Amino acid sequence: MEEISRGIYYENTYSGVTLGAILLPQGTILLDAPLRAEEGRAWRGKLTNLGASPNRFLINLDAHPDRTLGARVMDSTIIAHQKTAQVFRSRPSVFKGNNAESGSEWEAYDEAVGTRWAVPDLTFTKHMYIHWGPFPVVLEQHPGPMPGAIWVSLPEAKVIFVGDLVIENQPPFLANADLDPWIESLNALSTEYKNYTIISGRGGPVSPNAIKLQKKYLQNIKKHIEKSIKNIDEIEDLESIIPVILRDYDVPAHLEDQYVQRLRHGLAQYYIRHFDTFDDPDLDS
Repeated sequence: MEEISRGIYYENTYSGVTLGAILLPQGTILLDAPLRAEEGRAWRGKLTNLGASPNRFLINLDAHPDRTLGARVMDSTIIAHQKTAQVFRSRPSVFKGNNAESGSEWEAYDEAVGTRWAVPDLTFTKHMYIHWGPFPVVLEQHPGPMPGAIWVSLPEAKVIFVGDLVIENQPPFLANADLDPWIESLNALSTEYKNYTIISGRGGPVSPNAIKLQKKYLQNIKKHIEKSIKNIDEIEDLESIIPVILRDYDVPAHLEDQYVQRLRHGLAQYYIRHFDTFDDPDLDS
């Protein structure tokens, strides 16, 4: 666990995604949850040892299973964007492990199947402000990785948590993505949040250069999709652009299969939602 500023932490050692915690006089704000139940309990224990209040909000930065499957163990009131809550309403009450080849972190955790979802208790549409201390904590929708993706910022401390908006040296999750808003959100981050410490939901602090690279890579993916879409007969034909996309990343050998599968699944779902005419399948991952 690393302290960014007084009472503001990120944790990058548990299964799933990078976590955040904000310890305030009137309560504790948690950002996302570890995948594994035992790690969720360990995370709560660490924070208790730091003096965290048992009065807790848990914020889902989006609906991805990697950051939401472990939410029940956190024993907190859950806040999410309205569109994230809509995803939960379409899910069965128990996680069945659909899309088991989506290139997500939960696929390495067998016990994830059978987990009961923790549905958000509070939702918002555009902005939400939490006043539990001397400065507000700001929740704000920024679609792109998912329709209900949000950022959590602390303007006084100049810290912002951006979820999957920026992830370094790994391909993005495209299954629920919308690339144009994603690129617009990156532009907003780079212009409106200068001198902020920016915390990615997969990896921790990121630099301004990482934001530029993320934008460049998404623009390249968009270009390759639009170019290929004119010439494909079947969804599977999109797989031909996967090696081209992966050239932008320095992929470790042991992660290559996972990232290829992430793109295979993501490109297929992206095509269905943006270019095809039949009904969407389950797009939870």
